[in-house]
Amino acid sequence: MAGRITKSDDQLRPDPRHGDVVLSKFINCVMEDGKKSVAQRVVYDALDLIQGRLDKEANPDAPKTSIEVFRRAIDNVKPYVEVRSKRIGGANYQVPMQVNRRRQQSLAFRWIIQAARGEKGRPMGRKLAEELYMAARGEGKAMTTRDQTHRMAEANKAFAHYA
Repeated sequence: MAGRITKSDDQLRPDPRHGDVVLSKFINCVMEDGKKSVAQRVVYDALDLIQGRLDKEANPDAPKTSIEVFRRAIDNVKPYVEVRSKRIGGANYQVPMQVNRRRQQSLAFRWIIQAARGEKGRPMGRKLAEELYMAARGEGKAMTTRDQTHRMAEANKAFAHYA
C-alpha cells in the first residue's frame, strides 16, 4: 500500500511543552502499548537531563537548549543513501538509492530509539538523553548505524545504474 495518503500529518499536534511537531512524532515513536504519557515523561526527562548538561558546559559553540540538541541529533543521524535489494536476471544486487525526507526522519528516529533501548540497566530517560547528546556530537550507536549504511552504499556504487 505504498503511496497511500493518510491524515496522520494533519492530525499530529505539536508537543505540549516545546510546541514542536517533530518532537511530537518522536514521542509517538517512543510510545509502546499506547502509553503516551509514559513516552512523554521519558522524552521530557531525557531533554531535562540534556538541558542540565548544557547548563554546565562551557563550550561557546554548544547549543543553548535541549530542543536544539534534539534537532541536531536527528539531522546528524539522517541517512542520505541506503542500499535496496533488487533482483535482476536471477541475481540479487544491493543497489544504492537516495532516501526521501520522510524515510530519513523515520530511520533516524528508529536508530536512536533502538540504540537507547539496546542499553541495559538504566532508566530509559537517561539512556535516551545519552544517545541524543552523543548523536548531536556525531558519536554513538545511531551514528555508527548511519555510517555503516553509507559505507554499504559506497561499496555497492558499481550497481547504481540498476536504480
